[in-house]
Amino acid sequence: MRKFGIKAVAGLLVAAGLAIGGAQLLTANRKVDTAASVDIQDRRLIEAGAYIARTGDCVACHSVPGGKPFAGGLAMQTPVGTIYSSNISPDKQSGIGNYDYADFKNAVQLGIRKDGTPLYPAMPYPSYAIMPDADIQALYAYFMSQVEPVSQPSADSTIPWPLNMRWPMAWWQLLFAGKRDFAAPAGADEKLVRGAYLVEGPGHCGACHTPRGLAYQEKALSLADGDAFLSGAVIDGWRAKSLRGEAQGLQSWSAEEIVMFLKTGRTDKVAAFGAMADVVEHSTRYFTDGDLASIAAYLKQLPPVAGKLAAFPPKADTTTAALRDGRYDSRGAVIYMEQCVVCHRADGQGMPRIFPALAGNSAVYAQNPQSIIQITLEGGKMPANGTDAMAFAMPGFRHLSNQDVTDVINFIRTAWTNQAPPIADNDVAHIRDFLASKKPNIVAGGKHE
Repeated sequence: MRKFGIKAVAGLLVAAGLAIGGAQLLTANRKVDTAASVDIQDRRLIEAGAYIARTGDCVACHSVPGGKPFAGGLAMQTPVGTIYSSNISPDKQSGIGNYDYADFKNAVQLGIRKDGTPLYPAMPYPSYAIMPDADIQALYAYFMSQVEPVSQPSADSTIPWPLNMRWPMAWWQLLFAGKRDFAAPAGADEKLVRGAYLVEGPGHCGACHTPRGLAYQEKALSLADGDAFLSGAVIDGWRAKSLRGEAQGLQSWSAEEIVMFLKTGRTDKVAAFGAMADVVEHSTRYFTDGDLASIAAYLKQLPPVAGKLAAFPPKADTTTAALRDGRYDSRGAVIYMEQCVVCHRADGQGMPRIFPALAGNSAVYAQNPQSIIQITLEGGKMPANGTDAMAFAMPGFRHLSNQDVTDVINFIRTAWTNQAPPIADNDVAHIRDFLASKKPNIVAGGKHE
């Protein structure tokens, strides 16, 4: 038995060595060694790179509120622990100041650091892989010449051993992040092609809005990869809505509303919250009108997800009259009148571009309730933009009991013309526990917020 045990251990060690060695070989073979020379002082190249950085939303993930741009430290919650975004300023000790262009391209498009270490897929390199070399070169020129160097070491994740080992990521990249090129949708005009590219590539919309598989891979990187593409997912405790054409997706949104939402973070009915508020504030508000129109046109022509409700059946609004008449037929209605009606009104319409509507708001009647639960508990603030004079905030209601939150949300999700399944108090308890366990961001000096 002892000999068998020694042989078994030896066999495992050999297998582990082969796996690690194979992973290192895979990474070495995937890395590019381009001889491209990039003039980082070329003004036009730098300006192009600044805009491309906006389309890629680099600053939102690699910065924290109150911190220096691109210094990293943003806490990203995953099912196995917290990953902190890295310092991508051109600091030579703690950032990417020693990266040549090949190193930069390897990191951005292949997910491989300068030292050969694979990056976690929290970095959306599977999406960035389709970006042309000209755009990556422009990005490199911008980062190396215009971004302020910040001395702030990148923090280790809280993912426990052995899940935090990096070398298995090489095998993950082989399976799920191979080389690929952008394929324009068949028969698409120039506008749709541009929209598809921005959504699938630098905009990396699928990183949040496409569900992940057991290996944390996006189930589809384009519509050609499968019907899961942009069908909605849960990330960081928020429900990233379906961007497809069904009832609980973008069916009720016009192209003009999509443009306005991406430009300002709000429409007459809805407002951005959570990570999407950061996307608007740091990224999409700076897009050209042509790019915003292209994205909206592309999203609006996406079909409904197979098996999902294409449109809601008609439903009469009996809620408004009941509330105005003082007829409160549930505990949820009473709480709504006590806590919510001042801003959102008895008819659920809120105040256009100030207080979001709750009637007909696709975030409210989403199949998955994570977002409405989290915004109720935590509150939120609208993103700043160049159109609206003020960014309004919603207070959190975590002082309410789980049952009270459950009751008021169930009232809102079925009031007016809304149609959504009920939630249970354990749904609220789950989000409350998630919020309590979230790791804070890291600011300068390696300290938590």
